[in-house]
Amino acid sequence: MGHFMSAIERLNLISVDDYLAGELSSPIKHEYLGGIVYAMAGRKNSHNRLATNITGMLYSRLRGQPCQPFNSDTKVRLRLPAQTRFYYPDVSVICKSNPPEDTFQDEPVLIVEVISEGTRRADEGEKKDAYLTLSSLGAYALVEQETHLVVVFRRTAQGFDREVYRGVDQVIPLPEIGVELPLAEMYAGVLNS
Repeated sequence: MGHFMSAIERLNLISVDDYLAGELSSPIKHEYLGGIVYAMAGRKNSHNRLATNITGMLYSRLRGQPCQPFNSDTKVRLRLPAQTRFYYPDVSVICKSNPPEDTFQDEPVLIVEVISEGTRRADEGEKKDAYLTLSSLGAYALVEQETHLVVVFRRTAQGFDREVYRGVDQVIPLPEIGVELPLAEMYAGVLNS
């Protein structure tokens, strides 16, 4: 048995502190899952445009309010029972911020991920399951790139309900932060209406 390395040794797990320090100087963003670091793939223009539109819409609507939007440069920390994770959501809204010196947030009220084929499994699966454990989270929105379609997982007294907004004329209500997001504005410059 002596020549079998343990899985831990083989994976060479990275500490949270080392990960956070490394991200400060890394040209590529990495997500962190319990000691393992994954480089994030580059995003297409349509992905970035959608994410920027949504950030801008939230910024203009929340100006002067306590809740503020952050773009994909802001990490969210998830302290799950078995491990700590850090993700970079495309858009998040924070009403109760971490200290200014932190490089991450712990209490997003809204998280938005723009789905691409490469991220679909994680966004609809592992990330969704992790995000929905956040006690601060009111809604998690998954935004399709190819069609006017947004799926929102919204917190209710019974857990999270799945809502579907399909079509350019749809408007997503976000009473959690006191705004509404029309799909027509969200997809402007991305899809022809």
